[in-house]
Amino acid sequence: MAGHSKWANIQHRKGRQDEKRGAAFSKIAKEITVAAKMGGGDASFNPRLRLAIDKGKGVNMPKDKIDNAIKKGTGELEGVDYIEIRYEGYGISGAAVMVDCLTDNRTRTVAEVRHAFNKYGGNMGTDGCVAFMFKHCGQLLFAPGTDEAALMDAAIEAGADDVLSNDDGSIEVITPPYDYLTIKEALEAAGFSAEFGQVTMKAENETELTGDDALRMQKLIDVLESLDDVQEVYTSVVLDE
Repeated sequence: MAGHSKWANIQHRKGRQDEKRGAAFSKIAKEITVAAKMGGGDASFNPRLRLAIDKGKGVNMPKDKIDNAIKKGTGELEGVDYIEIRYEGYGISGAAVMVDCLTDNRTRTVAEVRHAFNKYGGNMGTDGCVAFMFKHCGQLLFAPGTDEAALMDAAIEAGADDVLSNDDGSIEVITPPYDYLTIKEALEAAGFSAEFGQVTMKAENETELTGDDALRMQKLIDVLESLDDVQEVYTSVVLDE
C-alpha cells in the first residue's frame, strides 16, 4: 500500500497543468522536434517521438503544429538546435527536485533556474545529487472503486512492472517508460481507462508537506514550470491540499 492522498494530489497537479495548456504547446513542440532529430520522424520506430506526440494529443495540440515540429527535427523545416540539460536541487524542507530543460542558450537557462531556486526557498545542487531518488517509468492512475484484482491481472499480462494500491482507494500501474503507451492501450482494450497517465521520474520515497511549507513548495514548482526552457519539474514532495 502507498500512503498520502495520491488521487487528490495528482488530480490537483493535472488541473494546474491543464490551466497552462497554451504554454504546453510550445514545450511539447520542442520535445517532438528533439525526439524526431534523435530518432527519426516515424513514430512507429521512435518510442520517444510516440510519447511526445501522445502528450501533444492529450492537450489537443493541433495536428499541423505536431507535423511542423517533426519536420523541424528531421530537417525538412528550419528549426532551432536545442540541447537537453537536467538541473537538480532541493526545495522546501530539503525536498528533492529535478528540472529537465530544452534550450538553445545554456547560460540563460541555468541563470533562470538558479534564480528561481534561490528566490523561492530552494537551492541548486550538483549533478546526481537527487537523481538516484527517482525512477524513470510510466504511471497510470485509476479511480477509487476500480476492480483491483482484475486490473492487476490485466496489467501483469500487458507487461507492467508493478501495481500499487493507495490509501485513498486509487490504483497505480507502473510501466517501463517506453512500453507505457502499449500497456495503456492493452488496459483500455481490457476495459480499464486511466484517469491520468504520464511518463515521469517517480520518486522512490515521498515526503508530505502541509500548510505554509506546501504553499511555498507549490510556488517554487509553479515558477520553475513557467520558465520557457523548462520542460518538466519532478519532485519527491506530496503537497497536502
